[in-house]
Amino acid sequence: MKFSLKLALLRIRRYFRLASDREDEQLVVEQVSAGVVFRGTNLWILMFAILIASLGLNVNSTAVIIGAMLISPLMGPIIGLGLSVGINDYDLLKRALKNYLIATLISVVTATVYFLISPLSEARSELLARTSPTLYDVLIAFCGGAAGVLALTTKSKGQVIPGVAIATALMPPLCTAGYGLATAQWSYFFGAFYLYFINSVFIALSTFFGVKLLRFHTRADESSDRLQYGSRVITIVVVLTLIPAAIMTVNIVRQNIFERNVQSFINRELQQSGTQIIDRGVQHDTLRVVAVGRIISEAELAEARSRMADYGLKNYSLSIIQGADNEGIAAQLNNLVSAADAENRMLEGRVAELEGQLAAYTQYDTLSAHVSSEAAALFEAVESVRIGLLDGSAVALVTLRDGVRMAFDDRTRLEAWLRTRSGDSALEVLVR
Repeated sequence: MKFSLKLALLRIRRYFRLASDREDEQLVVEQVSAGVVFRGTNLWILMFAILIASLGLNVNSTAVIIGAMLISPLMGPIIGLGLSVGINDYDLLKRALKNYLIATLISVVTATVYFLISPLSEARSELLARTSPTLYDVLIAFCGGAAGVLALTTKSKGQVIPGVAIATALMPPLCTAGYGLATAQWSYFFGAFYLYFINSVFIALSTFFGVKLLRFHTRADESSDRLQYGSRVITIVVVLTLIPAAIMTVNIVRQNIFERNVQSFINRELQQSGTQIIDRGVQHDTLRVVAVGRIISEAELAEARSRMADYGLKNYSLSIIQGADNEGIAAQLNNLVSAADAENRMLEGRVAELEGQLAAYTQYDTLSAHVSSEAAALFEAVESVRIGLLDGSAVALVTLRDGVRMAFDDRTRLEAWLRTRSGDSALEVLVR
């Protein structure tokens, strides 16, 4: 039995051996050293790649962004940094670091100049996706770098290097950082540049580990003190890079848990026959809920408020906006929503029809039609606007396009415009 297990392990190990396909070590070092330098052709290719990526971010085109990542030579100095530390080549480290800084500076300047002259200044979803790095980006960069160094050290490289360039996405964060500088939005600049730094550090780190794992020969002319100093610097850089990403990841997880708790509270405590919850959101320490149909009584609201702590909402207050007595229409809405899984397309059409009937009860039906088309033209993220009376107060319900987020500044401008356009400074604006 022990012999069979040992034989099986030997056979499995043979599948994972790297020695049979390994490239000549000196040739690998020469290739990486040649790819470190940024001048002449490499520099022009980098600038054109940055412009292509910036255009892709500007027009929200994933295909264009991927094309820019494929032709970008930015991986060269980053892999050179990891290799130089792994083989104790101080001269290669200096050249790689110098060219890495030059490439980074030129990339950011090129992107900044483009966004300064571009007539399209709105941040699209592809651009916004590069402003909030997390620990998942760390894992992507590390695994991508590991695949890259294994590909470099083998004879059959295949399509691994282009795939690593796409997965680790070095170009889009630099372009986003340029957009942040061009538009003076510093949160975009620092968030995107931090993502770029994460990718750089962990691609280099995985290259370093790969070199050690493959037992590359190290230079013997470097002093032990210098090597120890280098190891300490690497450790400090990695730890400092990880801390902000870990904090952001924790915040995202907490936000997801909070959203689930809010939805669970609404579903269990506020949903009832004849009442439809059409919108909800959190502002400061207040959970705001918009309901139409049968009125939720004060006793029911008091009971719901008493149970908020059970859903992790102890420090939040509940504010509910309820519509007039439209029980018939709200009941139809509720019935349609309950059949959403089976008749989704029919449901959307029927809900739109019922919302039109609800709007007919108000004095804002004509205004809604004009405002909706105007808002869609002025604000690209807006799909429609519905204005009506809820509980005696004017409310504008703004629906965004699928998959599109509205920046805080745009949302503030939208609210101010709606209040001016409707002539009601107390207009409540709800965005979903």
